[in-house]
Amino acid sequence: MNRRDAIFSAAALAFSGATPEARAADRGRGTAHSEKTAFLFVHGAWHCSIHWARVIERLVGQGHCAVAVDLPGSGLKARFPHAYVANDWNGFLTEPSALKDIGLDDYVGAVVPVLEELAKAYAKVVLVGHSFGGQTITLAAERVPHLVQHLVYVTAFCPTLQASGSADDFDSLPENERSAIGPVILGDPEVIGGYRLNPRSPDPVYLEKARLAFYGDLPMDEFLKFAAYMNPDAPAKAAADDGRGTVERWGRIPRTFVRCTLDQAIPIELQDRMIRDADQFTPHNRFAVETLVSSHSPFASMPDRLSAILAKL
Repeated sequence: MNRRDAIFSAAALAFSGATPEARAADRGRGTAHSEKTAFLFVHGAWHCSIHWARVIERLVGQGHCAVAVDLPGSGLKARFPHAYVANDWNGFLTEPSALKDIGLDDYVGAVVPVLEELAKAYAKVVLVGHSFGGQTITLAAERVPHLVQHLVYVTAFCPTLQASGSADDFDSLPENERSAIGPVILGDPEVIGGYRLNPRSPDPVYLEKARLAFYGDLPMDEFLKFAAYMNPDAPAKAAADDGRGTVERWGRIPRTFVRCTLDQAIPIELQDRMIRDADQFTPHNRFAVETLVSSHSPFASMPDRLSAILAKL
């Protein structure tokens, strides 16, 4: 087992909030945790479960159950371009993505079974999504709304009134003009079949652009710790899929949006646009809104404040 695998294995146990034996006993008792809350965390594009570690550590320390999932093609399920592993930066610009066939339905298929297991032991399940993870939690809640007590969007995509309901719809909106993601995308997504970054780039100028886009309130040495676990590819198919829920199912679940005012990946103007659109879509069930003076990744830069917002739910 290499160092990366060891860290993920240790994190998987910590994320559960209980030992495997305790979890098995809880399932047998059925109602052992009926009054407690479970949090299920869904990462965004290019990220994985371990990026939630600082927040999960704090919630577990307060007695909550907290679990993070790796979506297909992420974390220990990652499939890297050969050129990325070989440090072939020319080939890296054109090699087709191994994730090109992954869509939102694949992501939802990874989340719903975990929701179902948590709901057997915990009466309250809070589903939390970051960035592109907002699309995933929307559709997971749409599929099993009876299992989700609350939805939390951490500067996350929440399409409701857009033409196709895809994350791609947001690219052309005026509220997205200040997004700093574009300058760090490498190659042609239509050729590659994915949106490609290089978290291991040897170019310090490129790494600074990536830091500002995703972790702008962390110094470079801290950013590089999180970048080490980022995946180079995010599937273009998932970004083009419809991520909208319906009024009747998704629209009946209480929801919170955590605005991040310093975000340079999803600008605050776009965050506020998504909140307004969702409130117009379900005026009977409007977003509760929390605000952090944070970059795109408050789970890294201010885990205490983010976990406090979640705990009070």
